[in-house]
Amino acid sequence: MKLTVINGSPRKKGRTGIASRFIAKKYGAELIDLSKQELPLYNGDEDQAQLPAVKSLRKKIADSDGIILASPEYHSGMSGALKNALDYLGSEQFAHKPVALLAVAGGGKGGINALGNMRLVGRGLNANVIPRQLVLDPHCFDYENEWLHEESAALVDQLMNELHIYMNGYVHMKGM
Repeated sequence: MKLTVINGSPRKKGRTGIASRFIAKKYGAELIDLSKQELPLYNGDEDQAQLPAVKSLRKKIADSDGIILASPEYHSGMSGALKNALDYLGSEQFAHKPVALLAVAGGGKGGINALGNMRLVGRGLNANVIPRQLVLDPHCFDYENEWLHEESAALVDQLMNELHIYMNGYVHMKGM
């Protein structure tokens, strides 16, 4: 089964990137790092579909059996970089595909609005956004090693275990 994580942060160095790289390494997921992507602002023009970065993004998501969307919370929503990338995609890539949501917040009660925003857009893409979701706050990170603390890694494990349950059902359905 192919798993893909999208680092939805436009920042080269940041907590969302740390979490995304952690998931990619620990779970063997392909990493799409939007801080390194060259996706222009989506405008709906047909010629944008021919751009190599767009073709690559669409193929990677279409070929995946499960997706993790990771985003910082900016002004009570997902990052503009993640929303822009999702605008290039549709049900051709996401129909019934299991999607897990991860928000990285600045602390306190942050992150929940970004999760809701990602869930709403996932519904618009016809994705199967799983019930479990996760917010990681600043204290969850080992900044020196660019990793997660053990307790936070256990929370990611729970998210990933649930995603794998849905991925198994998706792969079974796809094979029918």
